[in-house]
Amino acid sequence: MTFSVAVAGASGYAGGEVLRLLAEHPDFEVRTVTASSNAGRPLVELQPQLRSLAHLTLVETTLENLAGHDVVFLALPHGASGALTDELPDEVLVIDCGADHRLVDPDAWAKFYGGAFHEPWAYGVPELPTATGKLRDALLGARKIAAPGCNASAVSLAIAPGIHAGLVDEQDIVAVLAVGPSGAGRTLKAQYLASEILGSANPYAVGGTHRHIPEIQQNLRAAGATAPTVSFTPVLVPMARGILATVTAKLLPGVDHPAVRDAWERAYAGEAFVQVLPEGQWPRTADVLGANTALIGVTVDEAAGRVVAVIAVDNLVKGTAGAAIQSANIALGLPEGRGLTVNGVAP
Repeated sequence: MTFSVAVAGASGYAGGEVLRLLAEHPDFEVRTVTASSNAGRPLVELQPQLRSLAHLTLVETTLENLAGHDVVFLALPHGASGALTDELPDEVLVIDCGADHRLVDPDAWAKFYGGAFHEPWAYGVPELPTATGKLRDALLGARKIAAPGCNASAVSLAIAPGIHAGLVDEQDIVAVLAVGPSGAGRTLKAQYLASEILGSANPYAVGGTHRHIPEIQQNLRAAGATAPTVSFTPVLVPMARGILATVTAKLLPGVDHPAVRDAWERAYAGEAFVQVLPEGQWPRTADVLGANTALIGVTVDEAAGRVVAVIAVDNLVKGTAGAAIQSANIALGLPEGRGLTVNGVAP
């Protein structure tokens, strides 16, 4: 069976990445692509890398243009998808790559985003450990899915095994991330110009202000935490895409290195897209470029009494579009890895 697909926000980075992956998916046929100010232009003018989809023209992002498809992917700014999703039929599989349906707490939404709060949907990080199994279980048969925030999923996957196994102090989690600017979208802003980024590393959203913080806390509560706190500092670096997150947490008394290794390896045993590297090996963003893979290195800083987990993901693939398609596969009963790859692009 072939599923008809519409992609809203197809002229942006996230929308373009969704389309790149869908173009190679044997069970999905992209029939409609939408945009706002770019409506009326050929898709290939905005996404010249998508040669196999050159026959498509961008149309307005309206309910009428999205209706009538089996699957709808929304790659819109936060606050823009909620009005559409409220009106789409229940039987349509909708995957929102924006933030509108990620958070369960209206107060957290009001504090970090603002505007109308929309109901939370099944969360698209299948491998994340929970008290009863994995978040994958909630995606089976789902018709409404919230794809994750790229930074949030990276940090959550990196430290969740320690939370799940009861090895770390949930009140002492620190995350510092090197991130590429594509995660901020395609809108032209001065701080993302090459002349501002090249040759520099630029921290932003410092001091607990980044919008992915409540999402991380929500994920860690799902993994077993009660009231986790996260000190989260992202740093913009001169690479187009990628996240390298270093996440540390204080170990609880009596927890040793073998227990840590065992917890992380058990948490992701058998997972194709989240892999724990052998002892002493560390991930690089270059190793996951273009892949739906998260690579994790983990060790213990004995002197500081802390676990150190380093994770690399491609923010546009495993961080967004790949997670969305992986989740759609699960919801539709397709093989989970259909249309996705674990292999990066090198050099």
